[in-house]
Amino acid sequence: MAQTPSKQQAKRISARERIQEAQRIEQAASKRRQRIVVAVSAVAVLALAGGAAVAINSASGKKDSTAAADAATPTELVVPANASGPDGTVITYGKADAPHTMEVYEDFRCPVCKHFEAANGEAVKKLTEDGSVKVEFHLAAFLDNALGGKGSRTALAAAGAALNEGVDKFKQFHDVLYANQPDERKDDFGNVNHILDLAGQVPGLKTDAFVKAVTDKTYAPWAAKVAEAFNGSGVTGTPTVKVDGKPITLFSGQSTVTPEQFTAQVKQAAGLK
Repeated sequence: MAQTPSKQQAKRISARERIQEAQRIEQAASKRRQRIVVAVSAVAVLALAGGAAVAINSASGKKDSTAAADAATPTELVVPANASGPDGTVITYGKADAPHTMEVYEDFRCPVCKHFEAANGEAVKKLTEDGSVKVEFHLAAFLDNALGGKGSRTALAAAGAALNEGVDKFKQFHDVLYANQPDERKDDFGNVNHILDLAGQVPGLKTDAFVKAVTDKTYAPWAAKVAEAFNGSGVTGTPTVKVDGKPITLFSGQSTVTPEQFTAQVKQAAGLK
């Protein structure tokens, strides 16, 4: 007779199935981005071959629907204070002159990113404390295309408003977003009022300037630039972590690596004791 799984076993099975489902979603998103690149390339070839009318018609239909959805989004690019990297598309956490760099690639709607942050977010923070490692966040918004909605973009723009208040405020808000991430099939992060409610969990973040920036979507064009930079990075899935250019293994089987395993990998890649 088959034994009924214990509650603890059932929870482990459920968690494993969630990670597997999230990984399938990430793989599907990666394939979708590849199809988009192929489609854009095909349009360019048509235009060069005299098919400009077809290319324009295809592009205008896409642009019209996007414009209708984001009619209230400002077009002026405002880069938040404390942004770094090319065109201000990188968020650096830790000492800017740290000799080693940890690159973290994430999407705020990515459920696997939430698993990574829950397991190793504190380890990432601790690795910056002695000043030997700084973290560079490269944020994406591709899950909006894969799943529908605008949660990734809205959260990313709000993260820009938090960054404008300070790098520490950004990091705290980043952590709050992952701790309160909705089911990836829901677009709760697309609701500005919900985002502002979550921002209330970060002491001192909800200044008048922050609330206005989030409400007015001040950093939406910047968020688009950040997402575009991610798309051109060559990274095809989130989360991805590299230390001095060397990839770090984040999962062992169907589980995230432990903080001890993660820290050991980072130190080995950076040549730290």
